[in-house]
Amino acid sequence: MTGLDYSVVTVALPEIGRDLGFATAGSLQWVATACLLPTASLLPLFSRLSDIIGRRRLFTLGVALFSAFSLLAAAAAGPAMLLAARVGQGASAAMIAPTAIALLTTAFPDGPRRTRALGVNGAVLSLGFVLGTLGGGVITSGLDWRWTMLFLTAIGTLVLLGAVAVLPRNDTRAPARLDVPGAVLASIGLFALVYGISTGAGGGWAGVPALGSLSLAAVSLAAFFQVERRHPAPLVPLGLLNRPTVKWSGLIGFITLGMCGGTTVLLSLYMQDVLGYSPLATGAAFLAEGTTALIGGTLAARLIAAWGKAGVMTFGLSVQGIGTGAMILLPSQDGLPLLLLTSGAMGFGHVLTVVAFITTMTSGLRDDEQGTAGGLSQLPQFLGGIGTAGLAAIVAARTEATGDTLAGLHTATLTAGAVCLAGAALAALLLRR
Repeated sequence: MTGLDYSVVTVALPEIGRDLGFATAGSLQWVATACLLPTASLLPLFSRLSDIIGRRRLFTLGVALFSAFSLLAAAAAGPAMLLAARVGQGASAAMIAPTAIALLTTAFPDGPRRTRALGVNGAVLSLGFVLGTLGGGVITSGLDWRWTMLFLTAIGTLVLLGAVAVLPRNDTRAPARLDVPGAVLASIGLFALVYGISTGAGGGWAGVPALGSLSLAAVSLAAFFQVERRHPAPLVPLGLLNRPTVKWSGLIGFITLGMCGGTTVLLSLYMQDVLGYSPLATGAAFLAEGTTALIGGTLAARLIAAWGKAGVMTFGLSVQGIGTGAMILLPSQDGLPLLLLTSGAMGFGHVLTVVAFITTMTSGLRDDEQGTAGGLSQLPQFLGGIGTAGLAAIVAARTEATGDTLAGLHTATLTAGAVCLAGAALAALLLRR
């Protein structure tokens, strides 16, 4: 549901702008950003709350609120009402993301069964993103953008029924009080960081909004770590954060998510601006990435059993890097066969890496730490916008220098491939033990 949300809304943005009368393309982009900001900034808070008040309870509340805010978005009469609903969806997603992982990792014992479950989870998330891109094009072409929100409401209702019927009622709860200063500083810091990245990518890094936001993020996050050192029940225990399996697998997750997310945006630009595809055709072209991601998710547990988690991270990032780097060969026309091959390789390697890094990050922990670890495993997905912004900056600079958009895309995809291969080397060096 949360994977579908971002991609289905991105495809529907032009029609939303026309129907609700958004003034500019910049203001329309807030339809996506208004959901992203609260999700990223509230993730640590709700990760810790899930350990304190119970994961089933917080997950169920998050799904119910997400469904309700999706219904509100479908009924939006103007930009303000839609943006308010999107903020609510983002806050609800911050409840769902960490508790979903924590419920999964506590339901399945550490070992092959948990790895298989995480493999299914990774495959479904990736497939949800791609199907959202395709479904958004189908819905907006044949119906109305409001049906995308009604679709999310329907899925949320089904998930809510499943949560009530299936999830175990004996929630694990930690007898601890909430670290309020840490929660406030983490939320401010992450909000400012994501806002600064979004503003800098769209309006220039030297502008006051971007510099001010990034400066506030640096100060807030530095203060957060100081508070965490002294608090008796920290929001994110530094001992957990300093575990090699947590910090190094988190770095690998940041690399794979940042480079895959950024490259996916570049491929959309390539298909629509260079090849001249419609939004619906663009969504259909992403099916290769979704199909190989599904295959990767189903194979991940077997490969981890055979090669180990570090070995699969190394292999997955290598495949992702080779597939991404090979996009430098994409032509200005008739590029579909190579596009399907390279994007398919990227999706396959990416999902293997995601399953392996989340398995590594959540292994060897107590049940009362799984909520926090679940939030940490989801954080690279939202901080991956740094990778998207960096690749977009490379495209802009190269295009300005050469006057050729395709040259900019080639340089950016080659850079993304090199970063993935560097990440594969880091996984082999830092996590092999």
